[in-house]
Amino acid sequence: MNKNMTILPADTYTVVNKTTLTDVDKKLITMLYQPIIGYTAVSLYFTLLDDLDKKELMSEDVTHHHLMATMQLKLDDIVIARKKLEAVGLLKTYWKQDHVNNYVYLIYSPLSAAEFLNHPILNVVLYNNLGKKEYDRIVSYYKVPRINLKEYMDITSHFDQVFTPVAGTILEENDHIVEKQEGKITLAKQLDFNLLISSIPKNMINERCFTNDVKNLIQNLAYVYHIDDLNMQGLIRNSLNEKGLIDKTELRKSCRNFYQFENSGKLPTLIYTKQPEYLRQPVGDQSNWAKMVYTFETVTPYDYLRSKYKGAEPTARDLKLIESLLVDQQMKPGVVNVLISYVLKINNQKLNKNYVETIAGQWKRLNIETVEEAMKISEKEHKKIKKMMNKHSSKPTRTAKEEKLPAWFDQEIKNEEVSQEEEQELEDILKEFAS
Repeated sequence: MNKNMTILPADTYTVVNKTTLTDVDKKLITMLYQPIIGYTAVSLYFTLLDDLDKKELMSEDVTHHHLMATMQLKLDDIVIARKKLEAVGLLKTYWKQDHVNNYVYLIYSPLSAAEFLNHPILNVVLYNNLGKKEYDRIVSYYKVPRINLKEYMDITSHFDQVFTPVAGTILEENDHIVEKQEGKITLAKQLDFNLLISSIPKNMINERCFTNDVKNLIQNLAYVYHIDDLNMQGLIRNSLNEKGLIDKTELRKSCRNFYQFENSGKLPTLIYTKQPEYLRQPVGDQSNWAKMVYTFETVTPYDYLRSKYKGAEPTARDLKLIESLLVDQQMKPGVVNVLISYVLKINNQKLNKNYVETIAGQWKRLNIETVEEAMKISEKEHKKIKKMMNKHSSKPTRTAKEEKLPAWFDQEIKNEEVSQEEEQELEDILKEFAS
């Protein structure tokens, strides 16, 4: 999506049903998808379905204000829910710019239970989010009872044993008939398969080794288990069978074991979080301080960190550190953003793991949950450290205001009494997340 594009309540949308949905599909979404994408995203999916006409094919043009009123949610939260639906393949979004922008939302069916529970990403995350007991209950629900037919004879009739073709009217084929369609999960970041394949000796692999299906599996496993090209080469070699083909089950197991070894036996989950609504400041204050608070509250830690990389992908090490703060320390996303901003600014743009975790531990003990609390405590602690350093040093050190500190330090930003450089930094950050 264009970063300069801002969705407004007056913008219209049309819902188009690209599939046929059954009650079984709707139950699949609640039981399998909801533990991953959350209740709000599932609620949006069903709300869009309710907008369809009586034939359940297409809706009229409706404004996004309708969604806000129906769901009793802010537009930002609806956009987050929409992106989650897009990510798991339940929705596709198209946009056309005009004096009133228009969106088209294409609805797709969920994967079948068999496809979902064997998917290299969705299945792993579902297990991790639910826990073994609840996961086993769901698997048991969808398992087909096995009947022993060993002593039975198959007496099913064939079509040509029942019907005989005769001359009749010529009938043309019908196009564009509604059919069940499932959306696919796509990944923006792709492995370099040319490098991957060329790194494995040709005498080790069969020419049919890397089919599109196998490549898709490798790509998904690399994503969910944070495996780079180099490590994936070794895992693929270890998963080759005597025919020079990749044993998919063995590859899944190898990737899972690799991740658990690197992460103390844990399995991965997915993170798409912003500061919870109930911990945000009321909107309305137009000061730069309030704008900074709003930015920290409405941006995911991943996107905020990515902005510090000038839009490039953050390193695996930094991502793992942020994931640990969110999952293991259970810090609020907005608070993590403040922590990132503070540490990068005072530590020469480096996220030192020990330093970050020390501050995170203190903030957890102090029960810091809001962005404003985090901004104030970081300022207070830094001033305390500077005071102690000045007290024990024969030479006076630079004051906090003279150092390269975050633009929101000292709260003078409330009155917009900031330097040109600080003002530019603030504007750059706000511009990055204008959409």
